[in-house]
Amino acid sequence: MKDNMITVQFLVILFLFINLLLIITFFQKECFYTATRYILFAVTLLSDSLVLFLSDVLAILNQFNILIHVWLCIIFCVVVIMYTTLTPVTLTAMTLERYVAVCMPLRHGELCSTRNTINCILIIHALSSVPSIFIFSSFFGSASLKLYTQYQLCSMQIFIIYLWQQHLRSAIYQLQFLIMCIIIVFCYVKIMKVAKAASGEDKQSSRKGLRTVALHGFQLLLCLIQLWCPFIESALFHIDFVVFHYVRYFNYIVFYLVPKCLSPLIYGLRDEIFFHALKSYLSFGLYKGNLN
Repeated sequence: MKDNMITVQFLVILFLFINLLLIITFFQKECFYTATRYILFAVTLLSDSLVLFLSDVLAILNQFNILIHVWLCIIFCVVVIMYTTLTPVTLTAMTLERYVAVCMPLRHGELCSTRNTINCILIIHALSSVPSIFIFSSFFGSASLKLYTQYQLCSMQIFIIYLWQQHLRSAIYQLQFLIMCIIIVFCYVKIMKVAKAASGEDKQSSRKGLRTVALHGFQLLLCLIQLWCPFIESALFHIDFVVFHYVRYFNYIVFYLVPKCLSPLIYGLRDEIFFHALKSYLSFGLYKGNLN
């Protein structure tokens, strides 16, 4: 178990370091923080970094059986749930941006202005807060006041008092992700049609947009599977505690950390302009590649 925890700490520190480099690179050039796709990319980096840090703190507390106040655990979990949901919602918004760029290029500048992007970020946060509002509203209506002053291991299980609350949580997530999947499939089909009809540079741009949307779809699938993990772990907890620990470790690596490392890959390393800017920053300005 200690080896597993050391591996997790290494991966979390590595991903946080990579995200930090990409966030610093984002602020190096004006073209990044005035373009919708890069702004949304930065939002995913910040939210993923926050979730990684807070979830790692909770994992360490649980590993060493450190109890904390329930009210403090509520604050931790509200933030973690909200920003865990924020990543797939932002991915959907980034997919729509690619759809507009490829299928409606003449209106891209108008629809994806900086002002509209800020409004989009506010809408993303509002949509991402819906699951936590429903989950904790049901908890506040069911829990006794003395529970808030108790010390417990911090996990989502302490907020599920009745079985219907677990069903409600599952239904909200499934509905939200169904809507996002429909949007991504719609954008993929539309971009694919444009890619077939395009020629030359337009065809290359359309294919790149198609690959980006496909990667977003794969990332969203991992995020969806991640939502099923607590239900699997909850069942195993009552069957075999050792198997429960190994399955939870596997789920954390594959369905929690991997989706978060895909964001830097999709919009960090695959994006030519951003990649050249990153190389320039890491070489202290000595690299003079294509930064336009």
